[in-house]
Amino acid sequence: MGNLYRAISADGSAFAEVLDAKDIVSEIERIHKTSAVITAGLGRLTIAASLMGYMLKGDDDSVTLRVDGGGPSGQLVAVADSRGNVKSCVNNPIVELPLNAQGKLDVGGAVGRDGTLSVVKDMGLKEPYVGVIPLVSGEIAEDIASYYATSEQIPTVCSLGVLVNPDLTVKAAGGFLVQLLPFADEKCIDIIEKNVAKIRPVSAMLDEGITPEEIANMLLEGLEPNVLDTASPVYKCDCSRERTERVLISIGKDELKSIAEEGKDTSVSCHFCGKEYVFTPDEIRRLMGEQV
Repeated sequence: MGNLYRAISADGSAFAEVLDAKDIVSEIERIHKTSAVITAGLGRLTIAASLMGYMLKGDDDSVTLRVDGGGPSGQLVAVADSRGNVKSCVNNPIVELPLNAQGKLDVGGAVGRDGTLSVVKDMGLKEPYVGVIPLVSGEIAEDIASYYATSEQIPTVCSLGVLVNPDLTVKAAGGFLVQLLPFADEKCIDIIEKNVAKIRPVSAMLDEGITPEEIANMLLEGLEPNVLDTASPVYKCDCSRERTERVLISIGKDELKSIAEEGKDTSVSCHFCGKEYVFTPDEIRRLMGEQV
């Protein structure tokens, strides 16, 4: 279970959202068998997606974050619903790089810095909202903050962190977003800046047992924070045999025909959870009949 806590300042001009995502990122490592630097990079993107998803209003709303940075990891994708439940995948789950100059996992080196972050919000309208920005660092948190500043004009502080044990299990993982609303005054902005300046890395605090509620109160200290709500998001894939059939139908009759004529079972596995769906040649032919 994730552990998500949201608080808002007494005057409603600033809010903080904090997620302890150790269980979510542990599930990423278990499913995708990621190397340490990919656990950190995909973990950060997945935490960001969960935080952003939880801010959506409608039950069926979703957000998809996609990072194409030109690095050895290939593309990273994370998808979250409005309850913060999230799933993610990466082209290359195993990338080995030396530590960066700070002695930390080189997420920017694995992801790459020459590319884009795209944010797609599906809110049940005719067209989804799409925002695409150039990557700032490939370290994910700065890129998320840059997205909010440029695409949504919302001043945002974002911190994301994943600590990986030597045996590749996840020691701690989490993140926070602090956002200022348009009517926030200079005094409120100064207080937030001071609070953020003295706060330690989020993964280190969570590892020490500091709770999301305590971190949110540190971020909004001096602004009389009140709890908005709490949630327990999880890593959750919504794939199904029916969805997989729709994907197969979408590739077209000719392609399905050549697959069926091979006379072998066809196995399709989900990028997000690894679950396999097997179709016999007869089942593939039946899908051809459904090709519109």
